[in-house]
Amino acid sequence: MMYYLKLYAATFVGFLAIDMVWLAFVARGFYKHHLGFLLSEQPNWWAAIVFYLLFIAGLLVFAVVPGLQAGSLRKALVLGAFFGLVAYATYDLTNLATVKKWPWIVTVVDMAWGTVLAASVTGIGYAVGRWLR
Repeated sequence: MMYYLKLYAATFVGFLAIDMVWLAFVARGFYKHHLGFLLSEQPNWWAAIVFYLLFIAGLLVFAVVPGLQAGSLRKALVLGAFFGLVAYATYDLTNLATVKKWPWIVTVVDMAWGTVLAASVTGIGYAVGRWLR
């Protein structure tokens, strides 16, 4: 159990580091430009934290651990990328379908980001998991 807690914690830290750089520096202007009419002054941190906790659990269950069990970084990365695509597509395609004036470019960029982010974090989790063993 301690192995999985350490793996979760390390993967969580990797996710936060990468996603915070994206949100704070890379995509901040992009989202403000395209979604400024919808953005809150302050994020709902509880909702963000719950998403992060669940997303990391999903990455571990559906990508990192299966990759470690198979001894295959490639398998882990493919599963992680697909998990990220599906998770981000759920949010973005639902918004595209239901939110008035939701920009399609946000959907495309966000889904691409979710794919890259999840694959990257899965790579971190896989490396940590191998190191911890």
